[in-house]
Amino acid sequence: MAEVFEVDAAGDAPNADVEEVVNYVAAMRWGLERLDELPLSTRLLCEMHRRLMDGVRGRELAPGELRTSQNWIGAPGSTVETAQFVPPPPDELAKLLADWERFANEEPELPLLVQNALLHSQFETIHPFLDGNGRLGRLLLAFFLVARGRLGMPLLYLSSYVERHRQAYYDALQTIRETGDPIPWVELFLTAVKTQAGDAVRRAQQIVELREQYRQIAAAMGTTNALALVDLICENPIVTTRAIEGRLGVSRPTALRLLRRMEERGVLKEGAEGVRGQRRYVALAMMDAISADAAANQ
Repeated sequence: MAEVFEVDAAGDAPNADVEEVVNYVAAMRWGLERLDELPLSTRLLCEMHRRLMDGVRGRELAPGELRTSQNWIGAPGSTVETAQFVPPPPDELAKLLADWERFANEEPELPLLVQNALLHSQFETIHPFLDGNGRLGRLLLAFFLVARGRLGMPLLYLSSYVERHRQAYYDALQTIRETGDPIPWVELFLTAVKTQAGDAVRRAQQIVELREQYRQIAAAMGTTNALALVDLICENPIVTTRAIEGRLGVSRPTALRLLRRMEERGVLKEGAEGVRGQRRYVALAMMDAISADAAANQ
């Protein structure tokens, strides 16, 4: 997460993992904006997939286009004969995705979270793209809740829980495919929602408390620029003089003076220079509240 903030703050060139996270955010934003014009649909999936795969691992495998050849899931080097799971053939995708669309947009008697879990297993079983199905499928877990009005913003980061319990996740999905029993997956998904929701609430409380502390410190400095800087820190705990100049409309010396005064009061700490030589200051407590590993809270 820190690397993502650095890209946003200073424009530093990201590594491959960070690029995937940046694309994840971009695809989520694009999809949410497109909901004003499109329902949850195959067309929307393709548009989001194109942005998710832009310039990252799998970019050469027809991003944004439904597969026209057979794929499979298995260990590296496996073949279609030795694969753990072989998704449906390409000529069945249209019908299967039409079923997925209907289920995504109907109001079933099932609780919404159970519907979400089943939609995810359905999507991952269809595996409609040559690559990136796991990434898009995990993105859709939170996206669906926003689309249905249960979340105002995609603040429920379920991918984190799934990654920490990857084998149990794979096993649960495979159980559905082999036996038709969705219970292990639904139970794992509901546990993920409970765990990550609790983690999100704890983080939100910490962020609000830190924001109020920072605002009190800024108010004592006697300048509205300091309060504006607090707002900027709450958006990105890594700040640069360039970001302050652009956001606050101040000169570079004024921006640097603000940063140093905040450092003297314990809000910021000067970090390493970026690849472009920019000075970066980090609100360490805010960074920790946002990105500290949640595994210890499980």
